[in-house]
Amino acid sequence: MSLSHMENMPLSHSGPQGAQRPSWKQWLLYSTTIVLLLLCSFSTLIYTLLPLKTANEPCVAKFGPLPSKWQMASPEPSCVNKTADWRLKILQNGLYLIYGQVAPNTAYKGHAPFEVLLRRNGDTIQALTNSTTVQNVGGAYEFHAGDAIDLIFNEEHQVLKNNTYLGIFLLANPQFIS
Repeated sequence: MSLSHMENMPLSHSGPQGAQRPSWKQWLLYSTTIVLLLLCSFSTLIYTLLPLKTANEPCVAKFGPLPSKWQMASPEPSCVNKTADWRLKILQNGLYLIYGQVAPNTAYKGHAPFEVLLRRNGDTIQALTNSTTVQNVGGAYEFHAGDAIDLIFNEEHQVLKNNTYLGIFLLANPQFIS
């Protein structure tokens, strides 16, 4: 066998002429698709096994704007207890919607940086640092009885109290199948 024949031999055995092996990008796309499908299936299974029961009675609380005081849907909602201005204690496990608006005081000339924190048991769950525009605060969160929720300001004069408020609404109670 001469060397001229060796130069024309392919180095590997490939499929039919013109067929290409899938690239790593295609494998990544395929595997990502499969993982997403598995996650969706798993989420559907959990959602079916852990149904959420909507709250039996309305539980809504709102603080502000002026007058700065807690306004409750009923005299004392069974799901929260007001402990101080801008602070609530959760009395019932559940999925809650927190909603609010923070209006920065653009005339504030102090040295403290603008920072507003939405906290759960002292841990920050959302931070606002833009002092140029009105911002929304909140989201859907799972809280447990005993959790303390508060909205704190780095400096009280950094926000306009007449345009700033915080509210909470009980969406659902998780019911475990036994």
